[in-house]
Amino acid sequence: MSTRRTVGVEEEFLLVDEEGVPSPAGPRVTAGGHEGIEHELQQEQAETGSRPRIELDELADDLEQRRRGLAGLAARHGVRVAALATSPVATDPTPFPDERYLRMIAGYGPTASEVLTCGCHVHVGIASETEGIAALNGIQPWLSVLLAISANSPFWRGVDTGYASYRRQVQDRWPAAGPTAPFRDPAEYHAMVDSLIDAGVILDTGMVYFDARLSARYPTIEIRVADVGAEPGSAVPVAALCRALVDAAVAGSGDPWPQARPELLRGAAWRASRYGLTADLVDPLTGQAIPARARVQQLVDRVRPALVRHGDLDRVEDALHQVLEHGTGAERQRAAFARRGSLTDVVHDAVERGRPVRTG
Repeated sequence: MSTRRTVGVEEEFLLVDEEGVPSPAGPRVTAGGHEGIEHELQQEQAETGSRPRIELDELADDLEQRRRGLAGLAARHGVRVAALATSPVATDPTPFPDERYLRMIAGYGPTASEVLTCGCHVHVGIASETEGIAALNGIQPWLSVLLAISANSPFWRGVDTGYASYRRQVQDRWPAAGPTAPFRDPAEYHAMVDSLIDAGVILDTGMVYFDARLSARYPTIEIRVADVGAEPGSAVPVAALCRALVDAAVAGSGDPWPQARPELLRGAAWRASRYGLTADLVDPLTGQAIPARARVQQLVDRVRPALVRHGDLDRVEDALHQVLEHGTGAERQRAAFARRGSLTDVVHDAVERGRPVRTG
């Protein structure tokens, strides 16, 4: 792809009442076919999706507009929007009354019925599925760094789990989740997905919950590791890094990037989920623990030419400096809890942090 790649973002949100408890308002909030706003598996959620963008400023404006629109719809139905990757307040989710979702609940039991998680999914444009496979293979060792940077889910069912991203632990319960081994070509990828469906492991292509996958709907690779971020625009540097990873991996497909064993990829993701940026991360190519700050810098160095080509380097470096100095969303949630020992305060803080600030 000689032109600059597009990037788009889907963000999932909790809908909460005045007490910070997730509310099954999703069917009402998402009714009416509002562009870029959709329902999710549980009625306590809603999802927004940007258009494909090239410029990060345009992506930021798009995402903020979507949040503003969703917040307005939620307010009409007496609820608010919280960008939390899991609910701090204990709740029993309510499945959306959709035939496919009900089949998932019936077939997967608590794996489906208990899940109430909100992610940030980044779509990066590809010229062909062959490019997509080169990207899928190349980016795997770096996805745990994106998870660590975005960690925003320490609380689950009313308790502090000790994890920075407990959402990751919940998502890993699905049978087709996590990292993947290398694929020779698109045919091998699709044959693997067909096998999972034919064997009754997953219902359809929508249940391919790998860390990164070929999108079944768009000409993109979809990277699914990040927690949703509290602040408007928090997804933008994550999206820029995803685009740079795909760009660099495809550019190096003639000399493919080194690949790691799935066991080490899973171990690296677990450690990123457990500690975020507060402890060493794992380099799955070597199996060695590396200080988080150094591992983040390795990622930037690996994709620096692609960041420069897209004009994204300064923005990404500024954002990473902020998260390294001031902590991830998980640390901010714990700080909100520490002030009064109230999980409701954690939700309220996220609601306030997530309010769109632009007026245009």
